[in-house]
Amino acid sequence: MIRSALLSTILGVVVLLAPTAALAKGASEATITGPGLGDGIRLAGEGDPGGGALMQIAEDSGFFPAVFRTTPNPMLSKRPDGELGPRYTIVYVMPGPSDVVDEIRQDVYPYATPSLVSYMKPGQPYFGTERTVGGWYVAGPTLKDDLVAVGLRATAPPVADDAGREIPWKAFGLLALLVALAG
Repeated sequence: MIRSALLSTILGVVVLLAPTAALAKGASEATITGPGLGDGIRLAGEGDPGGGALMQIAEDSGFFPAVFRTTPNPMLSKRPDGELGPRYTIVYVMPGPSDVVDEIRQDVYPYATPSLVSYMKPGQPYFGTERTVGGWYVAGPTLKDDLVAVGLRATAPPVADDAGREIPWKAFGLLALLVALAG
């Protein structure tokens, strides 16, 4: 009798945890877009050939604490000081219950100084009823290495003006400031 009750309890726990384990696998794919990437870079998900790159980028960019509540929480509510440089957006495809697929967006700044950072908007829906924690995340230098390995440039791409002339990012910021002041 006790053995039967124990077996039923274990089976019940396994049944309850199975959907959670399936959902915790992460993104099935992702696309990175931004300056110099044309149509973007598509990354395969975990379990697919080459899927390790996506998992490493997700780990190093703070994807997991930005999506799932963690303790301690490394997410910042305010943008860290420094220059961000060009923004790249990673759109993660998250399969959920009942064949629902959500997309979670995360902005990454691989050329930011003094530290690389990422940002995820809080409240993005996933898995039906869940919402992202969001916020700013100070990433380590390995994030840039991960992104360069999948196709980003080692240095920030130049920005082009309306005539197609390349201007450096700092000059672009000064140009934007001058236009704002003149307007």
